[in-house]
Amino acid sequence: MIKTAREWDIPLGEFPLLSSDKLRYADTDQQGHINNALFSTFLETGRVELLQHLDLIKDKSPFSFVIASLQLDFIQQLYWPGQVHIATGILKIGTSSIHLHQALFQDQHCVARANTVIVQIENMSAKAVPFGEVRRQLLKSYQFPEI
Repeated sequence: MIKTAREWDIPLGEFPLLSSDKLRYADTDQQGHINNALFSTFLETGRVELLQHLDLIKDKSPFSFVIASLQLDFIQQLYWPGQVHIATGILKIGTSSIHLHQALFQDQHCVARANTVIVQIENMSAKAVPFGEVRRQLLKSYQFPEI
């Protein structure tokens, strides 16, 4: 049975990569909290920073990444003003896919968890392309220890 994002209860300090975003007044909705649509944007920040840290996204690269699956569990509301901390780590490395676990935190409290699968594709054909050994080793540096 596959765990839901909420079942991966990993503390903030145990994620391989931490990022942050400033919460803006314009991000709030009629209820006075950060609009739920922004949660996906925050997760994107973490994913892109991971790929940048690994030097896997470059101008003129023949490869890019697409989202194949996103499971997002909302746990608490986010409030302006403040920051959101974006925690990102790799659960599993497939042939051409990366299974990520991410969590969003405000003031050390987890407000959302997500499991995302991204796939490396060749830009011209838009088909999945297996990782070479060098990329696979780079990805392992951001993988969680056995959970």
